[in-house]
Amino acid sequence: MPALESDATFGIDPYGFAQTHLSAPARDALGALQRTLDSEIRPLLADAWDSATMPAEVWEKLGPLDLMRPAGVSDAEARSSMFSGFRNYVLARTDVSVATLYNAQSGLFRTTVALGGSAEQVARLDPLIASFRLTGTFALTEPDHGSDIAGGMETTARRDGNDWIISGAKRWIGAAAAVDTLAIFARDSETGDVLAFLVPRRSPGVTVTPIEGKIALRPVQNAAIRLDDVRVPETDRLQNVRGWRDVARILRAMRSDVAWIATGLQAGALDAAVRYTRERTQFGRPVAGFALVQEKLARILGNLTSSLGMVVQLSARQDAGEFADENSALAKMQTALLARRSVALAREVCGGNGLLLEHGVARFFADAEAVYSYEGTHEITALIVGRALTGESAFV
Repeated sequence: MPALESDATFGIDPYGFAQTHLSAPARDALGALQRTLDSEIRPLLADAWDSATMPAEVWEKLGPLDLMRPAGVSDAEARSSMFSGFRNYVLARTDVSVATLYNAQSGLFRTTVALGGSAEQVARLDPLIASFRLTGTFALTEPDHGSDIAGGMETTARRDGNDWIISGAKRWIGAAAAVDTLAIFARDSETGDVLAFLVPRRSPGVTVTPIEGKIALRPVQNAAIRLDDVRVPETDRLQNVRGWRDVARILRAMRSDVAWIATGLQAGALDAAVRYTRERTQFGRPVAGFALVQEKLARILGNLTSSLGMVVQLSARQDAGEFADENSALAKMQTALLARRSVALAREVCGGNGLLLEHGVARFFADAEAVYSYEGTHEITALIVGRALTGESAFV
């Protein structure tokens, strides 16, 4: 038998990161998640990817697991970067679209409210978000502004008595067509400060249009949003977002989530590639026995293990209260870069069959391209790190 076997929940983890950094109840909770993914969700994935639709069963099966506050796990651990990171890892190991959808709620939306809301707003909304009784997503990127959104944001908010009038457009917003609430970022037309608002998706003046023709994250319904004089009460403005510095604080936490997803997708690609090479026979024996195939699989495991070490240490530092833009940017940059390389190697060892959904690798191969770009492109994350290294900003 191979010395490096894939664990049912965490895949191939030769240095035992999950065993070392998660409590037994936390591992049990993620084991229950993996069993649900295997039995209820994995069978749906090929058709979901092919048809570019997210099955309703994904929300229906994942919500009741209560993974943001799992039974038996302390509140401190359930809220930790380490636990949420491994939760994203397990989800992404099965499917990046499922991980992205769940993280839109547990990471993007919940973090926006937790860090951007007043104490009263957080106390009122967080239990609803954790239980999926209130679903939402994060709407920052615009049609003409992604990397330069900090200075280029065109969506505006104008104060009108006790209300705000919001106008503008957002794009690439995941799950926007399905959630209850959109966390919309807009520039105060009077002060120029960036503010955040919780906008019900069905508000008058809100138009949500799914983006078609994607080659990655196909089941995730990314959307374009149009806001035409949308009226939002002051009570639905997140009170602790008063400028770009506060938005950056939210993004800092989100980049660590994406780094974990980039790591989990490598675990899924490696599992699929190893399984295929053991089953596929050429020249009278399994291709797993060929030297060049083994070399590629070893490189994937090296990339995966390096990525795991990086994100585990990042989460440990964050759980100790140390948050730094350059740390989360470095992790996102490097894990996404290694993910791109890992899925290419996984596709190679599967030959032409690596292009078929039935063998599992193809989804990871395509989805790595999306992870490489979202929540901070390679170039932007590199410039954040470069600024920390040199003391000089290369941003325009």
